[in-house]
Amino acid sequence: MTRYVALLRGVNVGSTRLAMADLRRIVTDLGHDDVTTYLQSGNVAFGSSVRDAEKLAAGIERALTDELGLTVPVLVRSGRELAAVAGGNPYAEIDDDPKRLLVAFLATAPKKSAVDALTVPGGENVAFTVTGREVFLHFPDGGYGRTKFTNAYLEKQLGVVGTTRNWKSVRALAELAAG
Repeated sequence: MTRYVALLRGVNVGSTRLAMADLRRIVTDLGHDDVTTYLQSGNVAFGSSVRDAEKLAAGIERALTDELGLTVPVLVRSGRELAAVAGGNPYAEIDDDPKRLLVAFLATAPKKSAVDALTVPGGENVAFTVTGREVFLHFPDGGYGRTKFTNAYLEKQLGVVGTTRNWKSVRALAELAAG
Protein backbone atom coordinates (compact mmCIF):
# COMPACT_ATOMS: atom_id res chain seq x y z
CA MET A 1 0.00 0.00 0.00
CA THR A 2 1.42 3.37 -1.06
CA ARG A 3 0.39 6.68 0.49
CA TYR A 4 -0.62 9.48 -1.88
CA VAL A 5 -1.98 13.00 -1.79
CA ALA A 6 -4.39 14.30 -4.40
CA LEU A 7 -4.28 18.06 -4.93
CA LEU A 8 -7.40 19.51 -6.51
CA ARG A 9 -7.04 22.77 -8.40
CA GLY A 10 -9.37 25.69 -7.71
CA VAL A 11 -11.62 24.06 -5.12
CA ASN A 12 -13.46 26.31 -2.64
CA VAL A 13 -11.58 29.44 -3.73
CA GLY A 14 -13.95 30.51 -6.51
CA SER A 15 -17.19 29.18 -7.84
CA THR A 16 -16.21 25.50 -7.56
CA ARG A 17 -17.57 24.30 -4.21
CA LEU A 18 -16.79 20.86 -2.85
CA ALA A 19 -17.51 19.57 0.64
CA MET A 20 -14.56 17.66 2.04
CA ALA A 21 -16.97 14.95 3.24
CA ASP A 22 -17.95 14.39 -0.40
CA LEU A 23 -14.29 14.27 -1.44
CA ARG A 24 -13.50 11.70 1.28
CA ARG A 25 -16.51 9.59 0.26
CA ILE A 26 -15.57 9.68 -3.43
CA VAL A 27 -11.95 8.68 -2.79
CA THR A 28 -13.06 5.94 -0.39
CA ASP A 29 -15.65 4.67 -2.90
CA LEU A 30 -12.87 4.36 -5.48
CA GLY A 31 -11.36 1.68 -3.23
CA HIS A 32 -8.68 3.70 -1.45
CA ASP A 33 -7.93 3.38 2.27
CA ASP A 34 -7.27 5.68 5.23
CA VAL A 35 -8.71 8.73 3.43
CA THR A 36 -8.08 12.07 5.14
CA THR A 37 -8.68 15.61 3.89
CA TYR A 38 -6.62 18.63 4.88
CA LEU A 39 -8.23 22.06 5.06
CA GLN A 40 -11.13 22.95 2.78
CA SER A 41 -9.10 23.53 -0.37
CA GLY A 42 -9.08 20.12 -2.01
CA ASN A 43 -6.26 18.15 -0.42
CA VAL A 44 -6.83 14.46 0.27
CA ALA A 45 -4.36 11.87 1.54
CA PHE A 46 -5.04 8.18 1.03
CA GLY A 47 -3.51 4.75 0.73
CA SER A 48 -3.80 2.75 -2.47
CA SER A 49 -2.49 -0.41 -4.08
CA VAL A 50 -2.61 1.38 -7.45
CA ARG A 51 0.93 2.39 -8.46
CA ASP A 52 0.10 4.81 -11.27
CA ALA A 53 -0.41 8.41 -10.05
CA GLU A 54 -1.89 9.52 -13.38
CA LYS A 55 -4.45 6.71 -13.22
CA LEU A 56 -5.32 7.73 -9.64
CA ALA A 57 -5.75 11.38 -10.67
CA ALA A 58 -7.91 10.45 -13.67
CA GLY A 59 -10.11 8.24 -11.51
CA ILE A 60 -10.74 11.00 -8.97
CA GLU A 61 -11.38 13.55 -11.75
CA ARG A 62 -13.86 11.20 -13.44
CA ALA A 63 -15.69 10.45 -10.17
CA LEU A 64 -15.97 14.16 -9.34
CA THR A 65 -17.51 14.76 -12.76
CA ASP A 66 -19.80 11.72 -12.72
CA GLU A 67 -21.05 12.12 -9.16
CA LEU A 68 -21.00 15.87 -8.58
CA GLY A 69 -20.82 17.42 -12.03
CA LEU A 70 -17.48 19.09 -11.21
CA THR A 71 -14.66 19.47 -13.70
CA VAL A 72 -11.60 19.79 -11.49
CA PRO A 73 -7.97 19.10 -12.40
CA VAL A 74 -6.42 16.64 -9.94
CA LEU A 75 -2.70 16.17 -9.40
CA VAL A 76 -1.39 13.23 -7.38
CA ARG A 77 1.94 12.87 -5.59
CA SER A 78 3.21 9.88 -3.63
CA GLY A 79 4.37 10.21 -0.06
CA ARG A 80 7.94 9.79 -1.27
CA GLU A 81 7.53 12.59 -3.81
CA LEU A 82 6.02 14.92 -1.21
CA ALA A 83 8.82 14.13 1.22
CA ALA A 84 11.33 15.11 -1.47
CA VAL A 85 9.46 18.39 -2.08
CA ALA A 86 9.29 19.17 1.65
CA GLY A 87 12.99 18.39 2.03
CA GLY A 88 14.12 20.10 -1.16
CA ASN A 89 12.88 23.67 -0.94
CA PRO A 90 15.84 25.87 -1.92
CA TYR A 91 14.35 28.83 0.00
CA ALA A 92 13.51 27.13 3.31
CA GLU A 93 16.89 28.03 4.81
CA ILE A 94 16.48 31.75 4.12
CA ASP A 95 12.82 32.21 5.09
CA ASP A 96 10.47 30.21 7.28
CA ASP A 97 7.31 32.28 6.77
CA PRO A 98 4.80 29.90 5.12
CA LYS A 99 3.02 32.88 3.54
CA ARG A 100 6.14 33.74 1.56
CA LEU A 101 7.14 30.18 0.63
CA LEU A 102 4.92 28.25 -1.76
CA VAL A 103 5.10 25.33 -4.16
CA ALA A 104 3.26 25.11 -7.46
CA PHE A 105 2.63 21.46 -8.28
CA LEU A 106 2.46 20.81 -12.03
CA ALA A 107 0.66 18.01 -13.85
CA THR A 108 3.74 17.32 -15.97
CA ALA A 109 7.25 18.70 -16.20
CA PRO A 110 7.21 21.77 -18.44
CA LYS A 111 9.28 22.01 -21.59
CA LYS A 112 12.79 23.32 -21.01
CA SER A 113 12.14 26.19 -23.43
CA ALA A 114 9.14 27.32 -21.35
CA VAL A 115 11.16 27.14 -18.13
CA ASP A 116 14.02 29.09 -19.73
CA ALA A 117 11.57 31.79 -20.88
CA LEU A 118 9.80 32.11 -17.51
CA THR A 119 10.22 35.55 -15.99
CA VAL A 120 8.70 37.43 -13.08
CA PRO A 121 6.13 39.97 -14.31
CA GLY A 122 6.46 43.69 -13.69
CA GLY A 123 9.74 43.60 -11.84
CA GLU A 124 8.22 41.97 -8.76
CA ASN A 125 10.59 40.58 -6.17
CA VAL A 126 9.96 36.87 -6.56
CA ALA A 127 12.46 34.04 -6.61
CA PHE A 128 11.52 30.76 -8.25
CA THR A 129 13.11 27.43 -8.98
CA VAL A 130 11.57 24.88 -11.33
CA THR A 131 12.49 21.33 -10.40
CA GLY A 132 10.76 18.63 -12.41
CA ARG A 133 7.02 18.95 -11.76
CA GLU A 134 7.33 21.55 -9.00
CA VAL A 135 7.99 25.27 -8.91
CA PHE A 136 9.38 26.49 -5.61
CA LEU A 137 8.36 30.10 -4.97
CA HIS A 138 9.71 32.71 -2.57
CA PHE A 139 8.01 36.08 -2.07
CA PRO A 140 10.44 37.95 0.23
CA ASP A 141 8.44 41.20 0.20
CA GLY A 142 5.10 39.72 1.15
CA GLY A 143 2.65 36.98 0.53
CA TYR A 144 1.11 35.42 -2.51
CA GLY A 145 -2.02 37.58 -2.35
CA ARG A 146 -0.43 40.63 -3.96
CA THR A 147 1.52 39.11 -6.81
CA LYS A 148 0.92 38.69 -10.51
CA PHE A 149 3.18 35.61 -10.41
CA THR A 150 0.15 33.42 -9.70
CA ASN A 151 -0.85 29.88 -10.47
CA ALA A 152 -2.74 31.12 -13.55
CA TYR A 153 0.37 33.00 -14.71
CA LEU A 154 2.54 29.89 -14.26
CA GLU A 155 0.05 27.72 -16.13
CA LYS A 156 -0.05 30.15 -19.04
CA GLN A 157 3.71 30.64 -19.22
CA LEU A 158 4.65 26.99 -18.73
CA GLY A 159 1.76 25.46 -20.68
CA VAL A 160 1.02 23.01 -17.86
CA VAL A 161 -1.88 22.66 -15.40
CA GLY A 162 -0.83 23.38 -11.84
CA THR A 163 -2.03 24.07 -8.33
CA THR A 164 -0.22 26.04 -5.65
CA ARG A 165 0.06 25.37 -1.92
CA ASN A 166 1.72 27.41 0.81
CA TRP A 167 4.65 25.98 2.72
CA LYS A 168 2.59 25.14 5.82
CA SER A 169 0.24 23.05 3.68
CA VAL A 170 3.12 21.37 1.83
CA ARG A 171 4.70 20.27 5.10
CA ALA A 172 1.37 19.09 6.53
CA LEU A 173 0.55 17.14 3.37
CA ALA A 174 3.99 15.51 3.40
CA GLU A 175 3.30 14.38 6.99
CA LEU A 176 -0.14 13.02 6.03
CA ALA A 177 1.37 11.19 3.08
CA ALA A 178 4.05 9.67 5.30
CA GLY A 179 1.30 7.94 7.27
